Formats: sequence, structure tokens, C-alpha cells
Amino acid sequence: MPRPRELDVYGYLDYRAYLRDFYETKKAAGRGFSFRSFSKRAGLKSPNYLKLVMDGDRNLTAAMAERFARACGLDDEATDFFCALVAFNQARNATERNAAYARLTGFRRYRQAHQLDLHHAAYHSNWYLPAIRELASRPDFREDPEWIAKLLVPHITRAEAREALDTLLELGLLERTDEGGLQQTENLVTTGPQTRGLHIGNYHRTMMGRAAASIDLVAAPDRDISSLTLCLSEDGLRTIKERIQRFRRELLELSALEDDPRQVIQINFQLFPLSRVEVE
Repeated sequence: MPRPRELDVYGYLDYRAYLRDFYETKKAAGRGFSFRSFSKRAGLKSPNYLKLVMDGDRNLTAAMAERFARACGLDDEATDFFCALVAFNQARNATERNAAYARLTGFRRYRQAHQLDLHHAAYHSNWYLPAIRELASRPDFREDPEWIAKLLVPHITRAEAREALDTLLELGLLERTDEGGLQQTENLVTTGPQTRGLHIGNYHRTMMGRAAASIDLVAAPDRDISSLTLCLSEDGLRTIKERIQRFRRELLELSALEDDPRQVIQINFQLFPLSRVEVE
């Protein structure tokens, strides 16, 4: 019988997926492992508690997460990581989720296993990475961190510009030309399902922050910031959302037709309710 593969908990971003793989690996080893035997290891009365957690029918408290980690045979550091992973997956809001993600990235073995996800996090949380990617469409773009740093509003450091270029190359959003320069690719920024919402949410918060800062940083003739407060029906809300989506596509098409792009701009669309339909 082949030796079962060793599981690396640091390679996971979903603790339930780790538990499912742990269970299947132990069962495949053919040593009488069962839900009941796991419960005994963890000091649990319910023989099916592991199955309930694996299936998403139960969550884990911090204390129970530690007991589960020990029952899986994890050492002290891996137990701490597993507990952080549980907190990340069960976070109730963006603040908790970002705090838990910061704990995960503090583990060296996590950083080794998830280099690409860390690059995604950097892309979505640093406003200047998308800006530099768009800057690369200029005919006179220079792979010069000092040139890039001084061109952005506000300025960034040379080190930040250099690191941004490395990240964009790692993500495949910039590529080398035959002449040795850099150019945009058609690749999209995609992340894993466990962190997609976190990274995209951070991206929108970052860009809305830049919009607020532009009121003081950018002269009024060089920007357009406006807002509307409306009362709509359900059909009216749906119509406006469709028009925003259509307008966004039109802007993308217009940018693709530019012959001599020179300046990177940011356009944000925000539509959100200020009231409920009915009183709760």
C-alpha cells in the first residue's frame, strides 16, 4: 500500500478543506481511523462533531480550534496557524478578516506556500500598482523607478516603484518585450475563492480613499467628483445599475482606442442604499 501523502496545513486557506483532506488521508491509511476516534482524540462527546464541522454545519470556537489542531497532530506553530485560519474563515466583517489575514501572513511557511496570493494582496491594497500597470501603456514608458515615482500623484518612493514592477511581472500583468522593455498583458487579476472578497474589498476601499484625498491634492479643473441622492423603485435601481455597467464598458472601449495615452486616471462608481425598503 502506498504511503499516504503528508498534509501541509500552511498550504490551505480553508480550514474545513484541510480537515476533509486530513480525514480522507487517515482513512486511506487503513488504521481504523473514524469520526468517533477523532472525537476521542479531541476529547469530544459527540462522535460526529468532525463531520459537522467539515460539512459547514458547525463552527469552531478558539478553544475548540486548538483541540482540533492537537487532534490532527499539529505542533505548536502549526496549531497557532490553524487557529488563525479558523479565525480568518469565520470572520464576521472586513476588520476581523483583515486582522486574521495579517496573522496568517506572519507565518513564514504560509508566505512560502502562498507567494502569488501575497502578490495579489499587494496589488489590491496599494493604489499605485494598478496605476503603474496603466502607466506602462504610455509610448514613452520607462522602467525607471525614479521616473515612475515622481510621475505618480502623490509621489511614491523609488523602492516602492521597484517592488511594484517586480510584483506586476510576477502576476503576469506586465511582460518583457523582445526589445527588453515592459508592456501590459491582457491577463486579468484573479485570486483564490478564499481571499477574493478580501482583496477586492481592500482594493475598493483603497481607491475610494484616493478619491477622497484628491479633493485636496488635485485642482478642481483636473477632476470630477459629484454625487446624487435619489429615491427609486426596484425597477429604477436595476435600470441605473445596468446603465453604470454599460457606461463602464464604454469607457474601457474608449481607453482601448487611445493612440497616445499619457495620464493615468481613476474612475470610481459607487451605488449603495441609504435607507431600507421597509421598517424592520
